[in-house]
Amino acid sequence: MVAMTTPDGTAQHVPATAHGVHGPGDGDLGGTDHIGADVAMDTTAVDERVHAVVRDDGTTPRVLVTGVTGYIGGRLVPQLLAAGYRVRAMARHPERLADRPWADDVELVEADANDADQLRRAMDDVDVAYYLVHSLGSGSDFEQLDRYTARTFASSARAAGVSRIVYLGGLYPEGEHLSKHLGSRKEVGDIFLASGVPSVVLKAAVIIGSGSASFEMMRNLTEMLPAMVTPKWVRSRIQPIAVRDVLRYLVGAARLPGGTNRGFDIGGPDVLTYRDMMQGYATIAGLKPRVIVPLPVLTPRLASRWVGLVTPVPKKIAAPLVGSLVHDVVCKESDIRTFVPDPVGGLIGFQESVRLALTRIREFQVETSWRSASLRGAPSEPLPTDPDWAGGVLYVDDRSTVVHAPPEHLWAVLQGIGGENGWYSFQLGWWTRGVMDQVFGGPGLRRGRRDPLHLSVGDALDWWRVEAVERGRLVRLRAEMRLPGLAWLDLSVETGAEAKEAGRLGADTPDDAVVFHQKALFHPRGLPGRLYWTGIVPFHAVVFGGMQRNVARAAENAYRANPDADALMRDQAEAVRTRDRAA
Repeated sequence: MVAMTTPDGTAQHVPATAHGVHGPGDGDLGGTDHIGADVAMDTTAVDERVHAVVRDDGTTPRVLVTGVTGYIGGRLVPQLLAAGYRVRAMARHPERLADRPWADDVELVEADANDADQLRRAMDDVDVAYYLVHSLGSGSDFEQLDRYTARTFASSARAAGVSRIVYLGGLYPEGEHLSKHLGSRKEVGDIFLASGVPSVVLKAAVIIGSGSASFEMMRNLTEMLPAMVTPKWVRSRIQPIAVRDVLRYLVGAARLPGGTNRGFDIGGPDVLTYRDMMQGYATIAGLKPRVIVPLPVLTPRLASRWVGLVTPVPKKIAAPLVGSLVHDVVCKESDIRTFVPDPVGGLIGFQESVRLALTRIREFQVETSWRSASLRGAPSEPLPTDPDWAGGVLYVDDRSTVVHAPPEHLWAVLQGIGGENGWYSFQLGWWTRGVMDQVFGGPGLRRGRRDPLHLSVGDALDWWRVEAVERGRLVRLRAEMRLPGLAWLDLSVETGAEAKEAGRLGADTPDDAVVFHQKALFHPRGLPGRLYWTGIVPFHAVVFGGMQRNVARAAENAYRANPDADALMRDQAEAVRTRDRAA
């Protein structure tokens, strides 16, 4: 069925099937691909120069966005809504959109981009149709599938009376034999320009946007390999563009003068080689300069196999992307800026985009209390449908256990941890690690804690810094020891219901149980960071397992000794005063 769900909750159903075409998040879209960064765009204050222009009858224009479960499509929808458009979001599996913050503000239509009848129904009363689907990674016949899907989309748009098609394609050099991936992107654009429906074809090289295949490829190559032998294409010249600026052009394309039917090169302010980008990433990430030795004998086929060995990008996606890197992809014109003026402050450059990406990682807004309302709706924010291998590497040691004591008693133990109270496990191990940290110039365990009973944000706690406190719920610590990476320790009080919902405890756990959730996180810096984590993993059962058991036991013992939580706190305070007097 084709099921349309409107913002008021009504639904219409027509026959449908689904197969074959992916959104950009399943691979990536554009010339060479999307390089990951964190570039926020305020969806609450859209520039009037790209805001929707009402129809002649006074109604708001309607746009159809395909590929909304993908990388660009999922980020474009909130920008179009903020610009004043009525958005109809098309997907083969619209149920995957249920948790998007904009799901209730759009029409959801279940349809397949390969089915002309479904497309015509989805395009009913649509002014502008965004084509953001591709077949990259679907197999060796992706060119044929791209061609068929584009022709089906174009003919359906013409039959439905759509006023404009907007397509995000790839930037390519003229007069060269193109790679299969880039050649297919060019062919799709040509199909739309010859379709009889006025089309705007935006041609981008490398799009700097969070969690994309090219970024993960570049990030992992740069971090894992201090020295590398590379293909000669690392000397290819590339004009990258930030995802924020791509989205601005996509939104602005909807209001170009009627009848506009042409392609536009889009790019950022920098022209770099792939080698420049890897060295730039290393500098901004705090890594030593990489030794990069280009070899002319390393073919794209061999390079894609090599990339597959040291990066998490699937080979079926990496191979066509590597093939596209052999070309110089630099804008030949900038006419789009006549119709869609630059944002205030100008276009974002490569270094700033990467810096923002790494800031996002280092502030690691991950899960539970690490959520950041300030980033909601930003193009840089990871989406549920981004590939599993997208985003920065983050190692996690996650443990939960039921505590047979009230939450107040568990919280009393958690906020008293560290300093003279210790870390509840393998004291010799903690002491040894502290001494090693001091030898290498870190704080070690010598800082202790400011207040023996209470923690506040910003407090030093041995080699940790208190990053967040939610009274009665959570203590989050950020490591300041000498490490080849960044580390956090979350200590939190949960209910059994919360732990079950998160999949941390079994279904037989009582909903009202008190649960101690302990989570250590580590973001490695380069190969040394990954080797460091691998080396300490065998000790986690002793250190973190022992900590969890002993914290739970301490809370239970405190409850047995003094069931009254207020009295427990008074007793603890008196014990501290006695200890201070003795000292």
